[in-house]
Amino acid sequence: MANYFRKMIRNFDYPLFLVYVGLCLFGLVMIYSASMVVAVNRYDYPPDYFYKRQLTNLVISFPVFLAAAFFPFQNYKRKNLMVLSIVVMFTLLVLVHFIGFGGDVGSQSWIRLPKLGSIQPSEVAKIVIIIYFSSVFAKKYEAGTLDSINKSIGPPVLILMFAVLSIMNETDIGTSLIIIATAIAVIAASGIKVRTFMKLSGILAAAMVPIALILYFGWDSIMNESRQGRFLAFLNPFDYLQGSGYQIANGYIAIGAGGVQGLGLGNSIQKMGYLPEPQTDVIMAIISEELGIFGTIIVIGGLGFIVLRALSIAMRTKDPQARMLAAGIGSVIGIQTFVNLGGLTGLLPLTGVPLPFISYGGTSLILLSLSLGILMNVSMFTKYQKNK
Repeated sequence: MANYFRKMIRNFDYPLFLVYVGLCLFGLVMIYSASMVVAVNRYDYPPDYFYKRQLTNLVISFPVFLAAAFFPFQNYKRKNLMVLSIVVMFTLLVLVHFIGFGGDVGSQSWIRLPKLGSIQPSEVAKIVIIIYFSSVFAKKYEAGTLDSINKSIGPPVLILMFAVLSIMNETDIGTSLIIIATAIAVIAASGIKVRTFMKLSGILAAAMVPIALILYFGWDSIMNESRQGRFLAFLNPFDYLQGSGYQIANGYIAIGAGGVQGLGLGNSIQKMGYLPEPQTDVIMAIISEELGIFGTIIVIGGLGFIVLRALSIAMRTKDPQARMLAAGIGSVIGIQTFVNLGGLTGLLPLTGVPLPFISYGGTSLILLSLSLGILMNVSMFTKYQKNK
């Protein structure tokens, strides 16, 4: 065991670690700046309320990152761990429909834990799907049955479909699409033949039929006035300034006001009640307003580095499980960043997806830290194999 730790530490990926820590600390500072007014005026909390809660999340996240970084990723192929992760995921995804909350603000996506805050099962599903798919397809690759649709593809696709259906029913459409895209990225990195991948695409398309039927028959309940408003506001937010376009339009104003230099840290105007919950999924608007292009470069540059680092590790490693884990983690961070920034800039409808490592939220930060820890372990293993 001591020899293993020495080997890993000698191959520690310091650039990845420093960017991860830098983004978390930068996000912590911006959460304090963005939330201090809303904490006092809206919730009657102390101005540092959300800052302290996120600091607690960071204190939990760093040990989670380190534990995942030094836990050999090959262990995720163990049957008992695979079964346990799937059971935990589905237990949470079922419970959220009975004891969850959040439906009044968009989707019933959270479970309140006594004295521990809350947990978002859909965030758990993201990392579980990556680990499960990587483990299953790595086993099939080693057994030589990766391109067998019946033996290799069916069970994982069924699990993916049930998870997505449950999350859709919350209703969290944005996270559902992120999970589907991430699963496809993992499969594409598995070494599967192009012909088999095309067949799999057909199966996934067929698996989407039940989702399409749910959307069709439950359109009025799923696409309520709030969600329909988001799509209408996406097309032209300034036509809906008094309703669904309010948040997007004020995000535009914040970005425009910041310009190149920004108004200065703490000097945002839009956080004074114009942007609701500015510390969450629209925090990039506050960063742009206060720090201008400099703050934008820090965030996009840091997240871009992590994504490219993950894809680089996936291309360099010869281990199929390591390749799929790195590709999946890089994809989920990249896709989530694109969805968040796309909603803020008008490229996509606003979905409420948090900005990785920056937005306020414990479940997202802790599980992203777990993901980065796994990526760190894969990186150290890849470097060790190359040096050896």
